[in-house]
This record gives sequence, C-alpha cells and structure tokens, in this order.
Amino acid sequence: MAKRTVLVTGATRGIGRELVKQLRELNFEVFATGRDEALLESLKAETGCLGATCDLADAGAAVALYKKAHSALGQIDVLINNAGFNSGKDPVVEVTTEQIDASYAINFRAPFLLAREALKEMGACKSGHILNVVSTIAKTSMENYSAYTTMKYALHGFTQCLIKEARQVNVKVTGIYPGGTDTDFRLEDRPDYMKPESAAQMIVQCINAPDDVVVHELVYRPIIETNF
Repeated sequence: MAKRTVLVTGATRGIGRELVKQLRELNFEVFATGRDEALLESLKAETGCLGATCDLADAGAAVALYKKAHSALGQIDVLINNAGFNSGKDPVVEVTTEQIDASYAINFRAPFLLAREALKEMGACKSGHILNVVSTIAKTSMENYSAYTTMKYALHGFTQCLIKEARQVNVKVTGIYPGGTDTDFRLEDRPDYMKPESAAQMIVQCINAPDDVVVHELVYRPIIETNF
C-alpha cells in the first residue's frame, strides 16, 4: 500500500510539531511548513519529513506552498490547516486595523485558500481529507479576543460549508476544536492544560478513522477547563 501524504501548516511548534512527529511514526510522508527556518530544519532532521518555510499571511505564498508540497509529495492525501495567530489580548477599542488584517490573513484566508486547492485535487481523485484546526473559542466568546475569535468563527462557518461541498466528491472534512493546550501559543505556562502531544493524538485518530467514517467535528478540552 502506498504511503499516505500529508501537508501540515503551523508545523514548527506546539500541536503542529507533534502532529508531524506522530504521523511520521505512522509512516506517513509529511510536508511541514512554518515561518521559523531553524525550527523547521530541526524538525526535518528529527523526523525525516519534507518541508519549506512559508509566510501564510501572503495569499500568493499560501497557494504556491500547496503547489510546492504537491510537487514534493506527488499528491496530497491529507491537508491539516493548523497554523494560527493571536496578536494579543486586547479590548475592542484598542484593536488596530493591522491586527484585524493579520488575524484575517492567517486564521481565515490561508486555510480557505489551501482547502480550496486541496479540494480541487482531492475532488478529482474522489479521495482525501481536509482538517481545519479551529479552536473551542469558536464555541464560546471571551472578552479581549475579538479579532482572533471573529476569524475563528469565520473558519468554523467555512468548514461547515466545506463539509457539504466536499462530501459530494467523497472528500472528508473535519473541524478540529481543541481547548486549552500548554504550548508557546500563549505567554504563560499552563501545565494544567492538555499536552500538545495529547492534542495531536486526537487529530491523528480522526485521520485514521475507517474509510466509511468521517468525524465532522472534534471538540475536546483539558478536563479542568470550564470557560464554556
């Protein structure tokens, strides 16, 4: 059986890095991307994955990334839109236009464009799986997270539409909604939150579901979390 291939964004840190490690252990061919070249090179050395740096805030670069990954892998069986960005905890009255634009570019436009490119390929093959890592923030609301939350709500809405279009061509789509995870996505350490390897393991389970099963939504949190 041919190895399955995966493109993972936001792969140099946190959940994304753990995803690459676990998928490589399961014999997937992985193309990883992130903005930090040193971290990406260390991941490639550690796991044997392929990859290239990319600034997903650039729409053209996001589309070019898909083509580069496709060229390296031969085909893309699984796309994991994991990259995310939060500029900080700011009240609405202090959020700048630049912060809104940056959040839009990374948290919504990039996964939309990559999913679009993936659906073109996967739809033609009548096979594939697109996973959008959203956040449980799209299941609730919190003060001082307005820009980030808005774009994650948008990604949630897009994912729901994508599910209905993709299933017409036998392509799986999963919205991933992890709760608090102890990564450097936040400034403070939170050892009471989920470990990134645990959060990644849940996503891998969705990818390895039986062929006749699709997980449309995976919502999971650390057992201590109550802010919903």
